[in-house]
Amino acid sequence: MRRSIVLGTGSALPKRRITNEELAQSVDTTDEWIVERTGIRSRYVAAEGETTASLAVGAARRAIEHAGVEATDIDLIVLATATPDQTFPSSATKVQAALGIKDCIAFDVHAVCTGFLYALSVADSMLRSGNAQKALVIGAETFSRILDWEDRATCVLFGDGAGALVLSAEESESGVLATRLHADGRHNDLLFVDGGPSTTGTVGKLRMKGREVFRHAVVNLADVLNEVLVAAGLNTGDIDWVVPHQANARILDATAKKLGLPAEKIVMTVDRHANTSAASVPLAFDTAVKDGRIKRGDVVVLEAMGGGFTWGAAALRY
Repeated sequence: MRRSIVLGTGSALPKRRITNEELAQSVDTTDEWIVERTGIRSRYVAAEGETTASLAVGAARRAIEHAGVEATDIDLIVLATATPDQTFPSSATKVQAALGIKDCIAFDVHAVCTGFLYALSVADSMLRSGNAQKALVIGAETFSRILDWEDRATCVLFGDGAGALVLSAEESESGVLATRLHADGRHNDLLFVDGGPSTTGTVGKLRMKGREVFRHAVVNLADVLNEVLVAAGLNTGDIDWVVPHQANARILDATAKKLGLPAEKIVMTVDRHANTSAASVPLAFDTAVKDGRIKRGDVVVLEAMGGGFTWGAAALRY
């Protein structure tokens, strides 16, 4: 069967790491308060000159090197982000140019924290249909640029970063087995940015009603994970690893318990990176591949939920 197999993974983080203690010097919060409610201990924040596209390029180069291919072998780039460098053109085309690729399909996908799952599903469909042979799927964000740094309920939660996968269309038993995506726009006011080109003419700042988001997240993530397992012909006992969206350690724990999954099967990086939105799943995936937890042949389930609401999952055999 023609499937999208994972050839390589990569990630990139800004140079500046901010601990909870450092953040508490400028925001009315404490390390204990943040850790107890979120599990987050530090995050990385982009400095001047570091952008969503530059982080995406760093992650892409590492993924291409890990895959053992040339940048010019890539004929599709799908970049998931809610914080592009410009309103247009797409940040994907900036990545394309930086990698020295003269001609390929390149575009952005915007589904906030679920963005990487949407991008992966789109790339998988295009690879399986023959519209491309090798794809670079990236999640990259600089959420620090849309945070209200006086709102301690949100500014402590997010960080910047990027993660990437190189996919290749091959006849294989490995690769992407199934994807499932959802959206429900009725919940706009629970997690949104209060600006935009056609409304305020400004970028705006992130606003969130955390308690309501938490409640929806636990239900939606558990449901879509079960849904993608059915689609892939798997059950929870077949899962080697779950790589979830790194929003909040409490959400990860609650979702695992709801599914009856042991905590040791959950890849967690939220303590180090905080919530990097569309970057969080590929960033966590790369971390677990590079430290040796995820090995070839392992069954891995990816899942995420974000503003919109959007949510989705993918099952793959690495």
